[in-house]
Amino acid sequence: MNIQAYIESGIIESYVLGMADDQERAELEQLSRKHPEIRAAIEAFELSLEQTALQNAMPPAPSIKKDLFVQLESEFNPATEAKLVSMPTAQTGWLRYVAAASVILLVVSAATNVYFYKQFREASNQYQALLVEKTSLLAQNEALQTKGLDLYNGMLIMSDPAFTKISMPGIKTEENKLATVFWDKKKNEVYLLANRLPQTSKDTQYQLWAIVEGKPVDAGMIDTCSGLCKMKNISNASAFAITLEKRGGSPTPNLNQLQVIGNVNG
Repeated sequence: MNIQAYIESGIIESYVLGMADDQERAELEQLSRKHPEIRAAIEAFELSLEQTALQNAMPPAPSIKKDLFVQLESEFNPATEAKLVSMPTAQTGWLRYVAAASVILLVVSAATNVYFYKQFREASNQYQALLVEKTSLLAQNEALQTKGLDLYNGMLIMSDPAFTKISMPGIKTEENKLATVFWDKKKNEVYLLANRLPQTSKDTQYQLWAIVEGKPVDAGMIDTCSGLCKMKNISNASAFAITLEKRGGSPTPNLNQLQVIGNVNG
């Protein structure tokens, strides 16, 4: 298991923020007991959240402190005329003080909770946005790697002497079109390179044909692919051609829509 890749997958952040499901949480807790680096990563993220909270802590409003001192002054002002009070009255005064302090602490606590909740929501939204961006970048990178591999494999085929190259130029009125077939006569494998074939409409599609013993044989529909397109296996072909057919193909070629053609031996 690639521990570093697992740590960077975002599961630790989801776990600490309480967004991991039961299965993910159980798996992480089990792995953290086996791998100290995973436990260290969990503690590091928890510490970073704590430091962020302390750095952005909101102090109580100045009015709260002022109200507290006013309340205390009314209870313990030395200039107030001394009065004989009974124990119950003294207890009542202290109770009022405690009650006032409790209310103030409750207000401060509520304000602090609201502040930290807003900070948590903001951090959570930012984290989710980063996860979406990371997923998008990974998908783009995977697509580029796949395209690069297809191009590399295509270059190997085009340079392989086992493959015969058949150039198919456009017929009259279609001179600007060009396609190339790479055919392995021993393995019967056929690949097509659409050099210059314009985009078709949504209702039409190019179809490759092999001329075998004077008869056209379906060699497959030409679809979007990177580099070389793998077509149907063909044996004993003397020529290849492409027609424009209805989407999905046709059992016989529409010669009125012949686009390009080329002989195997020149």
